[in-house]
Amino acid sequence: MMRISLLATLAMLNAFLVYGQAEAPRAGAVETYPLENLRPGMQATAWTVFTGSQAEEVPIEIIGVWKNAWGPRQHIILGKMGGKAAITNVAGGMSGSPVYIDGKLVGAVSLRLSVFSPDAICGITPIDQMLEINEFDESQPPAAKSPDKANTTAGLTLPDGFASKVFTAGSDGWSALAGAQLTPIETPLSFSGFTEDTLNTFTPLLRQMGLNPVRGGATLGASAASTSAGTASAVGTAASGTATSGGGGAAMNSARPVDGWQKALPPGSPVAGVLVSGDMSMSGLGTVTHNDGKRVLAFGHSFFNLGPVSMPMAQGDVLMVLASQFQPNKIANATDVVGVLKQDRHSGIMGVLGESAEMVPVTVKVRSFTEANQKRSEKDLNFQVFVHQKWTPVLMMLTLFNSINGLNEFMDEATYRFEGSIEFENNQKIQLSTIRPQQDVPMPAHLVLAGWWADKFNQLFQNPIALPRVRNVSMTVDLLPQRRVAAIENAWIDKSEVSPGDTVNVKVFLRPYRGERIQHNFTMRIPPQMPPGEHRVLFSDAETLNRQQLLVRSANKHLGLDQTVSLLNQERSNAKLYVSWVQAAPSLFAEDKVLPRLPNSVLNVMNPALAPTRSTVNLSQTIEEAQAIPFDYMIDGSLALRLKVN
Repeated sequence: MMRISLLATLAMLNAFLVYGQAEAPRAGAVETYPLENLRPGMQATAWTVFTGSQAEEVPIEIIGVWKNAWGPRQHIILGKMGGKAAITNVAGGMSGSPVYIDGKLVGAVSLRLSVFSPDAICGITPIDQMLEINEFDESQPPAAKSPDKANTTAGLTLPDGFASKVFTAGSDGWSALAGAQLTPIETPLSFSGFTEDTLNTFTPLLRQMGLNPVRGGATLGASAASTSAGTASAVGTAASGTATSGGGGAAMNSARPVDGWQKALPPGSPVAGVLVSGDMSMSGLGTVTHNDGKRVLAFGHSFFNLGPVSMPMAQGDVLMVLASQFQPNKIANATDVVGVLKQDRHSGIMGVLGESAEMVPVTVKVRSFTEANQKRSEKDLNFQVFVHQKWTPVLMMLTLFNSINGLNEFMDEATYRFEGSIEFENNQKIQLSTIRPQQDVPMPAHLVLAGWWADKFNQLFQNPIALPRVRNVSMTVDLLPQRRVAAIENAWIDKSEVSPGDTVNVKVFLRPYRGERIQHNFTMRIPPQMPPGEHRVLFSDAETLNRQQLLVRSANKHLGLDQTVSLLNQERSNAKLYVSWVQAAPSLFAEDKVLPRLPNSVLNVMNPALAPTRSTVNLSQTIEEAQAIPFDYMIDGSLALRLKVN
């Protein structure tokens, strides 16, 4: 009996020694394996997570070193992955998986060869190329992946430049994946709390930048993120990909590192860069290559290649790896924020544990109304947005579109009434309002609205003087039934000759879409300083008056943040009918200021005086707003009546 027991024990011990899993790598200093010592046929071990947060070993056979494969002196190590990776193939999210030989760090799994190959052939970024990132300064790389680099369809005129980029984005980004060439492993961009329609709308734009949008989630509660794969209940809840209003659906409600960040992100574990967090979240997933106890290297290729960044860095929890020869991916949740990404470079990303990134807090109130103008429902959303001059505007567009799109009351012929404010750290504030009905353009009204909102942030973040420091953003969106657009049809004034200071009666007639003509009566006072002569009274929409500000912005390429804020606050709302005086006297625009009714002699003196320091724009007439009449319609068109002042 004792002999049998001893033999069984020896057999179990032998099995453990042969097949048992080696100890997972830990944070701290590590010896590197020289690239010149690599030989074909050598056996290496990679570490990556297939489920939960515990890394597993993956055998790799070294094929050889591909010289200059990724640029001048940018060598790539080719390897054939075995174990579970032979079944899943080289999956999105494996980027950064550390590779060791004899306990020495070789590099990071970062690329794959072809898409339909039966072999899991990977490219490994040498660790020396990744360690260079620690020494980089604040220089900007020339080829960043940002939304402004996406291709758009030529010849299609669409409103609002940002929305048109999304709507016309094609599938050119997939062409690089079609051939048998070395390509970076796609970064799975995980979306939680986003509707299917939102993903379908924005996926072509993201694909063009080499990103792979996938349905994801964020674990409930901070403690769930640091537990292993055994927390089935928390993982199961997060897998639904939904977010509860009020912050219950996403753990990443703050950009501050959680307690215990000192022990976070060992080599081989999931790591995520966070673009949006809160009631909806958006994050890019990869794998940690090296952690020296403070600084973390990951991915083995760029995230967006933005150079210096300040983006929340979070842990991850992998639900599964979807096996596929075409598009294998890790399906995962971003969990707790533990630091900040500081560098996004060609050969990887670098983050620092324990530090915080600045985010823009956003609140959205979405309300729906009946035809009797009674409020039917209300939803409040809270989230934070990554700060970057190219990405913040697009993220504002995407989150606003998604906030509207998730309503049960959503309908094709709806009209969206919008009020928004942007507050800055220097106590400046922008107040904007608009109304957007569905119109005969090839994109939905809520995408036009979201693109309009994104364009405001683009103007702020693209000013050449200073990066805006946004304290918070708040929006209210009302969903109104019917297509509410009304054209200015006619107008009438009860007198054709007046004196300064007189009051006249005015009627304006509007023609709504599929409705009875609207008549609006009001009185208007003739300005006491109005000079004698023939003048025009202009009845117009906001676009007619906003052309002046648009002309100023397009003519002046050096507007600072203060001037940009001032011009945005001067924009008129398209839910108002404007009554203005038009005089045949020149006006001069200098940055965000207007000097009306200037004599030609004064204009000739001021133009040269302002030219050295300011860009100026001259108009042959002066338009001064007299009244703004609000409507629950988008006002369209303009007309003018002549009036003689004695």
